[in-house]
Amino acid sequence: MALKRIGQILLDLGLVDEQQLETLLEEQSNRGGELLGKIGVTLGFYTDEQLGEALAEQWGTTFVTLYDRPIPPEVVRLISEPMAQLYRVVPLELSGDRLTIASAEPQKFQIADELRTLLGYDIHVCVATEPEITKTIEKLFSSENESVESLVEDLEADDALAAAAAAAGKEGVTDLTSVEALAESAPVRKLLNMVLLLAIRDGASDIHFEPFETEFRIRLKADGVLQEMVPPPKHLAFAITTRIKVMANLDIAERRLPQDGRIELTVGGHPVDLRVSVLPTLFGESVVMRVLDRGVVSLNLEKIGMEATMLRKFREVIKRPNGIVLVTGPTGSGKTTTLYSALSELNDIEDKLITTEDPVEYDIDGIVQVPIDADIGNTFAACLRSILRQDPDRILVGEIRDVETAEIAVQASLTGHMVFSTLHTNDAPSTVTRLRDMGVPPFLITATVEAILAQRLVRRICTGCREEIVPGADVLADLELTTDQAVGKKFFRGKGCDKCNRTGYKGRLGIYELLIMNDEMRDMIMRNASTEELREAARRNGMVTLRDSGMEGIFGGLTTADEVIRETILDA
Repeated sequence: MALKRIGQILLDLGLVDEQQLETLLEEQSNRGGELLGKIGVTLGFYTDEQLGEALAEQWGTTFVTLYDRPIPPEVVRLISEPMAQLYRVVPLELSGDRLTIASAEPQKFQIADELRTLLGYDIHVCVATEPEITKTIEKLFSSENESVESLVEDLEADDALAAAAAAAGKEGVTDLTSVEALAESAPVRKLLNMVLLLAIRDGASDIHFEPFETEFRIRLKADGVLQEMVPPPKHLAFAITTRIKVMANLDIAERRLPQDGRIELTVGGHPVDLRVSVLPTLFGESVVMRVLDRGVVSLNLEKIGMEATMLRKFREVIKRPNGIVLVTGPTGSGKTTTLYSALSELNDIEDKLITTEDPVEYDIDGIVQVPIDADIGNTFAACLRSILRQDPDRILVGEIRDVETAEIAVQASLTGHMVFSTLHTNDAPSTVTRLRDMGVPPFLITATVEAILAQRLVRRICTGCREEIVPGADVLADLELTTDQAVGKKFFRGKGCDKCNRTGYKGRLGIYELLIMNDEMRDMIMRNASTEELREAARRNGMVTLRDSGMEGIFGGLTTADEVIRETILDA
């Protein structure tokens, strides 16, 4: 049976008349699709409580008030504070395997599905008002304030769990039923769920689970820096890694070989991919999860932090009909995001865009994306040959790893295609040397390469605790600035606050170096000029180096001297 629209229910309940409903619909189109029910509250047509009753009517559930409602402590403990905050829900009661929760957005039916997966209970959703949800969450968790620390303390005191973990974790155990039961146990699920939720909430890019002889470490990488969490008991290492392997559909019986998998979650309405890598070590299996939050990433060239003049030049280059554009930098420097952003801008109905990636990180509508699988012979080179028979206009090759891939990319460019790819080099000029070392002839480099973009990511200063400082002589020396040159320049740092977890940094900023080929550069490449000679020529032609780009970030109060020195030390 089809659901009634909320507008019709508001009419049926007498909360609005026909004219007011028309006003609501018109206002909704002006506000870019904001929820119609909430618009009516802001316009004063009805109250939060009346909207809650209408939503309950629409979704065939009950409306509840939370003020002074007693909620048993054992029910509160079923949901962690990060989970309650992320999903905006309040646990109400547990009856058998059915957990009843209150939500202000029953239309988000995926919340029940996600909580069912994370908690292992059937979920029944009631409706409450948003203000009541907010106040109740604050009240429930202000005294409890469950954290990873308190959860770890409970796990350390659980002797039964320790005994089960010791038995299941022994070498040569073949009873996979007991191993699965341990991995599915409530304490293990709860700890892992909390770690995942905290990582996603804090914008972490990677989660590391590392077994050592006497401890089991969990570290989150946020803004490019690892931060350690309170370590769980060592005996739970096997249980936690097994739980991750179950979630990633990996072989839990195999502990001697590396394995790779993927976990797809939807957290708080965000689709999140976790790429899982399991590596056998001396003291157990080390697991690293790469977090790809598709709901947060912004594939927009305007938002990658490139300076306006450089961005204009980069846009001109990527719109050329053929050639090669290379983006270089170390792992984790944002190369993929930059290329995706460029492709998103070029993604229109007149052109065919094909990518070949290892793996495909973000799904973009309108672009044909091909995953690499070297195990079955589907390499970059093999894939690229087939792509050329698919009549593409623009091609993204995830990475040029060998001369074969480089040669096919060159051929694709010469036959009228624009090719985008990445390389691992320190800066833009050294990319030419790298291509020569791979075996690409200089005349093909000059005929095809249009531009090389080198980039790094530096941490942004937290806006909540930013303060101006006077740099020391050693910092000026590292930046190759004299005291006179530093006069009138402002330097900043983050003091550290709750907003940035006392680190002084929040978020990251791209710094860029764009080398655009011209006749002088091409002549020098044909004469096998050195990297240093190419760098000097590029500077004469207006190339802003990584260090110069970083200096603009320093003086603009966006990042610190320490960050720029750390990321551009080879380019000084």
